[in-house]
Amino acid sequence: MTGRYEASGPEAEFQPGSRGRVTRNRLGITSVRLMEHAESETLLAATQQIIDETGTNQRFTADDIRSMHRRWLGEVYEWAGDYRQVNIAKGGFMFAAASRVPRLMQDFERGPLRDYTPCGFATIETQASALAIVHAELILIHPFRDGNGRCARLLATLMGLQAGLPALDFGGVRRTKKREYFAAIHAALARDYTPMTAVFHAVIRRTLRSVAKTSSE
Repeated sequence: MTGRYEASGPEAEFQPGSRGRVTRNRLGITSVRLMEHAESETLLAATQQIIDETGTNQRFTADDIRSMHRRWLGEVYEWAGDYRQVNIAKGGFMFAAASRVPRLMQDFERGPLRDYTPCGFATIETQASALAIVHAELILIHPFRDGNGRCARLLATLMGLQAGLPALDFGGVRRTKKREYFAAIHAALARDYTPMTAVFHAVIRRTLRSVAKTSSE
């Protein structure tokens, strides 16, 4: 993530000794590799806890998403679960301005989260569409300093479980498929969710194939 900082404080600071490569953190980690490991380990633990606590009839809120982020990264970053105070970009693509994030998250709660959760849709087509809209809109807001993609995938997994799907397998979103994913994010700026729906349709199909293969072995 390339940061274009317009604020001071922990979000805009790097860990001393990390040569500007690791965000300031509670663990004193200065290595990118060790930080990636720490984030992965805490995500794994938080994911299982959150899955266990999420009901099939739960309508998600903006506070739920903040809680997910805090549960995951609270031991790592001081700002976990807080809306970002810095403007951020990736590959030249600017996400929503930090000053707009609280209002956008309110709109997100009153719109896509209200419309598509709990996610009780019965067909792959309607499931993919619901997941695509919620995922794309959350990514475009990018409410946190870091971890937005993984948090959005966690939310998609929870929605999929509500719809009776297995835990989603995002392993296929890489190489050329990752470029298609980024293109789908750009398309969603114009409320064109067709490309992202295709991404999630493929994710669901891959997930179901993997489960079927495992069951037959």
